[in-house]
Amino acid sequence: MAQWIWYPGDFEFFLGLGVSAARMERGIVITPNWRVENFYNNVRFSKEVELKEDQRIRIYSTGTQCVMLDYDWYSHYDPREGVLVPKGKHVIWVYVFSRELLPSIYINCPGVETDASWQVTSDHLRWKKAGCWNFTDPEKPPTTFRLERSPIEPEKITLLEHGRLYDFGRETMAFVKGEVSGSGTLTVFFGESREEALDTENCCIFECVSVEEGMDSFYIPRSQAFRYLYIPDVPGITLGRLHADYEYLPVKNKGAFQSEDPLMNQIYEVAIRTMHLTTREFFLDGIKRDRWVWSGDASQSYLMNYYSFFDNDVCKRTMRLIRGKDPVITHFNTIQDYTLYWFISLWQYYLYTADQEFMEEMYPAACTLMEEFCLPQTDSRGFLMAKPTDWVFIDWADIPDMNKGDLSFIQLLFAYALKALGQVAGVLGRQKEQERYEGMHRSLLEQVFAVFWSEERGCFTHGPAASPDAYVTRYANIFAILFGCLDQEKTQRVIRSVLCNDAVYEITTPYMKFYELLAFCEAGLFQEAESYMKSYWGGMLKLGCTSFWEKYDPKNTGIQHAHMYGLKYGVSFCHAWGAGPVLLLGKYYLGVRPVTAGYEQFVVEPHLIGGRQISGKVPVPEGEICVALDQERAVVENHSPGTGELLVDGRRIRIPAKGRVEVKRQQAGIE
Repeated sequence: MAQWIWYPGDFEFFLGLGVSAARMERGIVITPNWRVENFYNNVRFSKEVELKEDQRIRIYSTGTQCVMLDYDWYSHYDPREGVLVPKGKHVIWVYVFSRELLPSIYINCPGVETDASWQVTSDHLRWKKAGCWNFTDPEKPPTTFRLERSPIEPEKITLLEHGRLYDFGRETMAFVKGEVSGSGTLTVFFGESREEALDTENCCIFECVSVEEGMDSFYIPRSQAFRYLYIPDVPGITLGRLHADYEYLPVKNKGAFQSEDPLMNQIYEVAIRTMHLTTREFFLDGIKRDRWVWSGDASQSYLMNYYSFFDNDVCKRTMRLIRGKDPVITHFNTIQDYTLYWFISLWQYYLYTADQEFMEEMYPAACTLMEEFCLPQTDSRGFLMAKPTDWVFIDWADIPDMNKGDLSFIQLLFAYALKALGQVAGVLGRQKEQERYEGMHRSLLEQVFAVFWSEERGCFTHGPAASPDAYVTRYANIFAILFGCLDQEKTQRVIRSVLCNDAVYEITTPYMKFYELLAFCEAGLFQEAESYMKSYWGGMLKLGCTSFWEKYDPKNTGIQHAHMYGLKYGVSFCHAWGAGPVLLLGKYYLGVRPVTAGYEQFVVEPHLIGGRQISGKVPVPEGEICVALDQERAVVENHSPGTGELLVDGRRIRIPAKGRVEVKRQQAGIE
């Protein structure tokens, strides 16, 4: 089927331009402080064709077009009449230029259809396979892409002394509209909380609406995040019905989780809703304040997507946008660790999807990122060094100098990024490159242990262990467990000295709390992980959240929970990294995980919640895997062509392709 085609990656850059300019604070549009990639304005499309008869082909485009046939300009070309291509073999070149729109073309003639078989280039003259994605209508080019909309109404309207407060019942992202008459200026104050909407001096987002005589309605042309709206009364203006259009990407949750614990069920449901709200053109961090694409945030969204929507397209769009174009001049989002997450996410994408075509597309960009940007910043030890302009983030934590000097966390992350790139090379049959990157991974790990491992403390220190002021944080030790860097003896020491040690600085963001609970599960501490989920994410639910937050410190009270970045309402109350339980419950409690790429082989190792029944399903590339576990039996229904193993009560039971396994549990192994 014919599709609109473009230079690969440019569709993402076109969408990214709009996303990057969507952030507003107190009436001001705020744009990123890193390079925002643009699409190529001048693009050449080419294909060799062989026609059995003369054909006149019409070329639809999103810019000024001109055509070459067999390397000669097609003179007197009129796009309305098309190009007459005689019978036989020919080379067609189509040039498209556009300042404002993504250059793209569409042809639907037998033997000349536009699709991924076309070649594309720009000013660099390096030909690539054309990009395309589900745009098959000649009247709807990729530049017409829009998110879906659905009408929503406020659940409650409160008449206050000087205005009206609208409560939509839960967090949303929508275009506000209403009935109105009179003249003057209305101001709409948006709030993720009631307090924020009513605090007209400090709320992050407001919109001004000019009302003129003869108007009967208004429409705010920007979607904004809110649960509450406050509109002060204005003399001379009568406000009627107010409602909104919810804006969303129409992804369906293909996963499921159910237990006999109502709190865990609620945690799962709110986590999925958080994912829905932050999954848009790309995986965004939060929907109120930043509304940007951050690599570290996205690295968790990819993982949660594999256990919920299993939408490969939004993963690929996000990875392409973050990677951008060569040359890379700063770390992604200016954050050193965020560049490293990208490599790891690329390998994880392949593990879950087996999408080799995407690996072939992205591997050259991954290599130039590593060879031309990362490796030149290493020292004699192989450590990745931070430049003065780099932001070493790790996490939001009130620890002095946490992000300065040699850091165990960064070097462990870099080591695993090298390994991930080597694994991608192996998938593509590039054995020498795989051996090189994995060799660098092993050498760097040796240096990490030499510099940061403290035998006395039984863990990694944050900075060099030999330093007189060395101290311990959870970050590097969590990732050492997740990356499989520790033997059994060292793992147990890290569990005792760090993970189960209340004296080590407590994590207060769902961002790193997510990785901490992954480490608990990898170490087999499922009851501890369950307890943390209930107390941490359950703590937000007790405070009335309808989506999970950017930061939650149980020691805070009241409006303190909203304070961040020096802003009274700076915390995002709908943040992608708050949805971590989606992966935790799917991967470790339902216990479904791939062993080989695309679930060709997989494992199901379920664990009960609170010693009671659980059930659910996990999406896989060609189906789903359903799991049910209680005190009496374990059941797996495999609706996929892959084969797996059920690990339960110390036994290993084969799961056939498209098959069902039911086993009676052994009393001695019951949790």
